[in-house]
Amino acid sequence: MAINLNKIVLEKQGDSHKIDLTKKGDNALKEIVINLNWTQKKKGFWASLTTSAIDLDLGCFFELNDGQKSVIDGLQFARGQGGPKNKVTRQGCYTQKPWIWHSGDDRSGAVSEGENMLINPQGLPDLKRIVVYCFIYEGAAKWSETNAVVTINVPDNPDVVVEMGKQYASQNFCAIAEILFGGDNSLTVKKLVTFHSGHGDCDKAYSWGMNWKAGSK
Repeated sequence: MAINLNKIVLEKQGDSHKIDLTKKGDNALKEIVINLNWTQKKKGFWASLTTSAIDLDLGCFFELNDGQKSVIDGLQFARGQGGPKNKVTRQGCYTQKPWIWHSGDDRSGAVSEGENMLINPQGLPDLKRIVVYCFIYEGAAKWSETNAVVTINVPDNPDVVVEMGKQYASQNFCAIAEILFGGDNSLTVKKLVTFHSGHGDCDKAYSWGMNWKAGSK
């Protein structure tokens, strides 16, 4: 694990970092942001004609302390099935359970701020755990070509970073990190970086016990 004043990079599988949420200075804790930023590597003219663009997506499994489990990602709220922050939809909800909201889908990797999921700190007592993942919806599973970086930003703390661009695997789904919410007003981020054939395969690996069916954008 590499640490500097601005960020903490979880370098090895199993590396973890605990954040004390009571250390927030004079202000109330602001929203927690989980960001996926990635770019398409530039290719020559002929390569661009023969190679499909990679569509990389950010999502999460979440579990609440009352036992509720579900998932939020681009497949869930595509085709108008999402909604605003204050309404419960497949895009999540910021102002009530599950207190997590996906702000939108970057289909090309060209959006400068990438994709974000926002966590409302008012809901922290309800949250038990989150598994953050990303998956390649379209294109070959060439993680090294995405230059992808996942950043977890907790205000008044260094960013916690997992760099995806250095990874190589043939499967198109990657469980990136687990976030555990402690009863002592803390959260712990643990690097997973395990690869799976899809949502259902990852579900089985981490014993979430949900039912799955194929989806499309």
